[in-house]
Amino acid sequence: MKIGYIRISTLDQNTARQEVLMEALGVDEVYIDRMSGKSADRPEMRRMLEYVRRGDTVVVESISRFARNTRDLLELVERLTEKGVEFVSQKEAIDTTTPTGKFMLTVFGAVAELEREYILQRQREGIAIARAQGKYTGRKPISPPNFDAVVARWRKGDFTAVEAMKRLNMTSSTFYRHVRSQGANH
Repeated sequence: MKIGYIRISTLDQNTARQEVLMEALGVDEVYIDRMSGKSADRPEMRRMLEYVRRGDTVVVESISRFARNTRDLLELVERLTEKGVEFVSQKEAIDTTTPTGKFMLTVFGAVAELEREYILQRQREGIAIARAQGKYTGRKPISPPNFDAVVARWRKGDFTAVEAMKRLNMTSSTFYRHVRSQGANH
């Protein structure tokens, strides 16, 4: 079965062009999201991913209509592949039913991984330079004014650690890190 996915960024845009393409390609079912591609929460995308079955093919007009970025594309295609579903993007001529299509996705994956490594490398280099210049000291520690009182009550057993975290609006890792550092300071 051919399953189409269409996304338009704004309500002002029209799905007609993509719908005509889906009809010309013989798509059986179409899912349409009307929202920015930046959003990871695309309800129709989620419904489509739940619906597709082994042997189906997901068809899109272009990668930009399907995925937010290269990493998102690769993750989505991997989810489809795990379900035995193929992927076709008309504009980029990517078709995972063919060896060339699979190769193109592999190239996309390699480029995305290289891009991520370059970004991380530049980030590390930038932080090292900023530290050397005394401009970067890391994130400022947060410590709510009532931290000591809440921790004292938690230690007495007045409430659970989860309740203490809620009262302080802290994640468990931040809470326990602060508790450990407090123990070293007292």
